[in-house]
Amino acid sequence: MKKVSIIIPCYNEESNLINLYQNLASFMNEHSEYLWQILLINDGSRDHTLEIIKNIRTKDKRFCYIHLSRNFGKENAMLAGFDHVHGDCCIIMDADLQHPIQVIPKMLKLWEQGYDDVYAKRKKRGKESWLREKLSITYYKILQKIANVDILPNVGDFRLLDRKCINALKELRETQRYTKGLYCWIGFNKKEVEFEQGDRTNGTSSFNYRKLFNLAIEGITSYSIAPLRISTLLGIIVSISAFFYMCYIFFKTIILGEPVHGFPTLIIVILFLGGIQLLSLGIIGEYLGRIFIETKHRPVYIINEKEGV
Repeated sequence: MKKVSIIIPCYNEESNLINLYQNLASFMNEHSEYLWQILLINDGSRDHTLEIIKNIRTKDKRFCYIHLSRNFGKENAMLAGFDHVHGDCCIIMDADLQHPIQVIPKMLKLWEQGYDDVYAKRKKRGKESWLREKLSITYYKILQKIANVDILPNVGDFRLLDRKCINALKELRETQRYTKGLYCWIGFNKKEVEFEQGDRTNGTSSFNYRKLFNLAIEGITSYSIAPLRISTLLGIIVSISAFFYMCYIFFKTIILGEPVHGFPTLIIVILFLGGIQLLSLGIIGEYLGRIFIETKHRPVYIINEKEGV
């Protein structure tokens, strides 16, 4: 029998875990043609998530867990899952059941047909603010244009990965991870499954606008040097503009004899050039900061406790 693992990162999910357990246990009992491993990653939760996970483990040994020493973020928690799953394939899903379990049989069927990466594409994004939805769509459009890999729009972490994909992702040990891009970077035979994302029934999402912005910066700086090229292009445009403006001032002053009224113009030019320089330094600093963090070679995560893996 083939073994299927399910990786579920958890951060402050005490209100969702019992419902998640009941749904998954019922689902696994209905699909006994596979061996199952559910790996819950407690990513430094501050509520009673760990206690509930331990209670679930005592009831059902198919549920395993890893308790990280602090909150390392979902991206790093998923790597901990890749490092410890035993299955011939693994499925990544959220603990809030916005990823419907009913899609898993479709994924498994396509996997049995030979696909290595079966990703779920959202037809509907669920209950989400208008601003967040528009920002997300715009971000993916920008990322698709500037990234050196094909980033899939409206596709999250809900997917099935064959063992060969898992092994490939385990080899990528960068500290600042953007896993949505890594899925595309490793390649392999991919297939799409559409689904309608459900609404979160309990708790609140830990991804606020600040975290989403940081994740967006990770995506851009991980897979493109376009910001550096834009900075260079702005420098060239400003230099050429300054040269022509200088020629214009010389012509007015020397040929036409007009007096130079330069104080407002001078202030505007200084502020404009200062802004361009600070923007360029910020972009360079973002890339240098990533290099600085990676050169420390710190572990991506630290395990405090684990059972069943």
